[in-house]
Amino acid sequence: MSNVFYQEKFEDRHNGPSSAQVEEMLTALGVSSLEELIQQTVPTQIRKKEPLKLPKALSEVAYLEKIAQIAEKNKVFKSFIGQGYHDVVLPGVIQRNVFENPGWYTQYTPYQAEIAQGRLQALLNFQTMVSDLTGLEIANASLLDEATAAAEGMFMLYSARKNKDAHVFLVTPHIFPQTLDVLQTRAVPFGVEIRVADIAVENLTDDVFAAFIQYPAADGTIADYKEFTAYAHDKEITICVATDLMALALLTPPGEWGADVVIGNSQRFGVPMGFGGPHAAFFATKDSFKRNIPGRIIGVTTDANGEYALRMALQTREQHIRRDKASSNICTAQALLAIMASFYAVYHGPKGIQAIASRIHDLTKLADAAIQALGYTQHNKAYFDTLRFDAGDQIGTLKGEALNHEFNFFYLDQIVGISIDETTTFQDIQTIVKVFAKIKGKTAHDVDLNALAAKLQVVIPEELERSSAYLTHPIFNSYHSESEMLRYIKSLEAKDLSLCHSMIPLGSCTMKLNATTEMVPVTWARFGCLHPFAPVDQTSGYMQLINELNDWLCEITGFAKMSFQPNSGAQGEYAGLMVIRAYHHSRGDFDRNICLIPASAHGTNPASASMAGLKVVVVKCDERGNIDVEDLKAKAIEHAANLNSLMVTYPSTHGVFEEPIVEICQIIHDNGGQVYMDGANMNAQVGLTSPGYIGADVCHLNLHKTFCIPHGGGGPGMGPIGVAAHLVPFLPNHEVVEISGEEGISAVSAAPFGSASILVISHAYIAMMGSEGLTNATKYAILNANYIKANLEKHYPVLYAGSNGRCAHEMILDCRSFKQVGIEVADIAKRLMDYGFHAPTVSFPVAGTLMVEPTESESKAELDRFCEALIAIRAEIAAVEQGQADQKDNVLKHAPHTARTVTGDDWDRPYSRQTAAYPVEYLRMNKFWPSVGRVNDSQGDRTLICSCPPIEAYAEA
Repeated sequence: MSNVFYQEKFEDRHNGPSSAQVEEMLTALGVSSLEELIQQTVPTQIRKKEPLKLPKALSEVAYLEKIAQIAEKNKVFKSFIGQGYHDVVLPGVIQRNVFENPGWYTQYTPYQAEIAQGRLQALLNFQTMVSDLTGLEIANASLLDEATAAAEGMFMLYSARKNKDAHVFLVTPHIFPQTLDVLQTRAVPFGVEIRVADIAVENLTDDVFAAFIQYPAADGTIADYKEFTAYAHDKEITICVATDLMALALLTPPGEWGADVVIGNSQRFGVPMGFGGPHAAFFATKDSFKRNIPGRIIGVTTDANGEYALRMALQTREQHIRRDKASSNICTAQALLAIMASFYAVYHGPKGIQAIASRIHDLTKLADAAIQALGYTQHNKAYFDTLRFDAGDQIGTLKGEALNHEFNFFYLDQIVGISIDETTTFQDIQTIVKVFAKIKGKTAHDVDLNALAAKLQVVIPEELERSSAYLTHPIFNSYHSESEMLRYIKSLEAKDLSLCHSMIPLGSCTMKLNATTEMVPVTWARFGCLHPFAPVDQTSGYMQLINELNDWLCEITGFAKMSFQPNSGAQGEYAGLMVIRAYHHSRGDFDRNICLIPASAHGTNPASASMAGLKVVVVKCDERGNIDVEDLKAKAIEHAANLNSLMVTYPSTHGVFEEPIVEICQIIHDNGGQVYMDGANMNAQVGLTSPGYIGADVCHLNLHKTFCIPHGGGGPGMGPIGVAAHLVPFLPNHEVVEISGEEGISAVSAAPFGSASILVISHAYIAMMGSEGLTNATKYAILNANYIKANLEKHYPVLYAGSNGRCAHEMILDCRSFKQVGIEVADIAKRLMDYGFHAPTVSFPVAGTLMVEPTESESKAELDRFCEALIAIRAEIAAVEQGQADQKDNVLKHAPHTARTVTGDDWDRPYSRQTAAYPVEYLRMNKFWPSVGRVNDSQGDRTLICSCPPIEAYAEA
């Protein structure tokens, strides 16, 4: 046949093994076909007989043409809506070298600090930036969005309250509506009362534990809260403040007038609006709360050589440790976006940030003076960037005229709001004046903008003017030319291992290919520059993309509808449980508060259940790691009157397709409960089975795992939930943009569709893979995992397997016996760095083990290279076991080895430099050097430093 009909398949680019490699791997496994392997792995009773009904797979070129047509349907008008979202100028050096760079967006969360020093430094810069601008001692490395950060602040202050009888969170009426929406959602399970009332001392009654202030307020006003805060503290009431980092370049920071917690969104620092996200929220607090702060904190310590080093500190993954006692279910942060915001601050420096803020403020004052000169009343006496004009009954006419000029203002009753941002120009002010003038029967020529600009009045009260310095560290004062900034970014990138270097074989985290074609549209203005509250008729492209993705994911999962609002997997868990809660309440079942969770579950599961107000009852697992069905049945029957749900991961967290899963679901349903399936391992189901087919009622999907959104060094993530038909009415709604029915729960995230801009990545992946490609990806993931298992089980015990001896898409290597000769699983993890690999998941879900997941994107050659490394390390352990190497002074205990150590003048170790640096031949051609030696975690936790230390500290180090 002629090649004229040939079309290159994206599937062949995404899936790693070639057809010849597949045959070699199947031979090694002793099976005749891939289908035979799948039959041995996936229980017959849950195998779907029909292929996925999805559109025919598109080539990369065809997809880019399709998505460009969809993007054209989005109308990108100039946004003056504000409400927490602003248009930005993303410096090209950051866009090209961070936002569009797989060296930054394919990194994993920095749990292995020695090969993540660049990212950790950028996040430390973010924390320093936030601490400086907010005036508080400690900040974390980002949260999901401003609304959920506010909810985390509320819960932290509630948990730490001194008056345990106080249950009221006093909230200003001038709060962003989406933030209030999320606060109300999160307050309900804990019995916290959200009381919306003026921020006045007479409202600080004895039942109030904390107050929430928006500064500047949602309507743009700014006020002095110093006396109010002092009065509150006298009554042992704490203060949480939502603020704007750009405004704090000019305004007195809340930390200086007594705030206990300051939260907000760093989107304004160079991160596109993206129809709502992803954006990095920030959370700053007093040092006294450092043990309570949610999320991740980057801290300063030293390495084994006494050199400056960074690592994640204190609360790192604390939900995995404390489980249902956790103060938060946060797992995903917004690391990539926090890194971008930090680089924005580094590039502009304090002078640049102040200049941008001053220009925004001056243009706002100019607009104020000009429109008042036309005869309008402006309500804000003191403000930073937002004005409110009374348009009376001409509000509709004014809106129409603004739309004629492709301008979006904010409208509430007869008030029009205008928020100025970094992209606003003098010409934009002229157009705004023209719009307002026409409604008055005047022209723009009736106002002399140049004359008004020459005599702008001060509107920020003296007591609210910032006097303290910020961004004083040399990092923020050294890289202002593009060449300097480029080299700084690249110097940090070079310290981090990413998918650019090697496979990242993390069990439960699925580090698969993030194809360039999937990523390209994210940077387009027609996706990036849209405000989440833009008029519906301007968002047709997004609506088409979201509706198509909804239909495709429903087909893949077997569910009736998706909600895209949750912007992390943990957030999806929480949303799913709140939907189940609403369903039970609609039926009058208000006492169903028992959640059954297997002992092997992800740590976020019990933490999410606790946050949803549920009581966790743990179900036993048998010796093969599977749910003990008899124990499950006994507990379901025991708690039948109060059974809310079962949370189950499938395949199991142990990497096995549990055969009685259909029976497990039926047991829960027979006793009045609902089945929540954790979709962390959905990449082993796609095309072969589905949560809906198995019998689950709700499931979240980690789009940053199964559907190719990159991890970005610890976020962005997306955790949409799919639900069966009976749960559809209860999916999350939104205060600003109605997306669900009257029975829908209130919002779980700030934006109606979560981090909408990155949905295009999953849309691209599904569109280009098609039904056959997606199913093959699942099969190859299972093939790759079993191939690694076959290679390594002669050297390391594999803990769990199915009845036919097969694992699903991941396996657990048991390293516990090595403790007898002093070798810890962490030693293996650190030694793998010398071989150029990121460690598998360490000590989860079983302490002392490694959980390995290769993904379908890795070729046989890469799998062989990884196996060679682990086999070589096993030989190094054997040398210790046989007494050939000392238990304390050996190559594993000293790993990882830096270039500085290996090339230094002194070498007194009982093994050669060659053994340290080049233990296998392939490393001679392609060596990744860890930038620091083994990091001292305990020292860093004892003396927590979570902002950039002074330059003298570097000199001393």
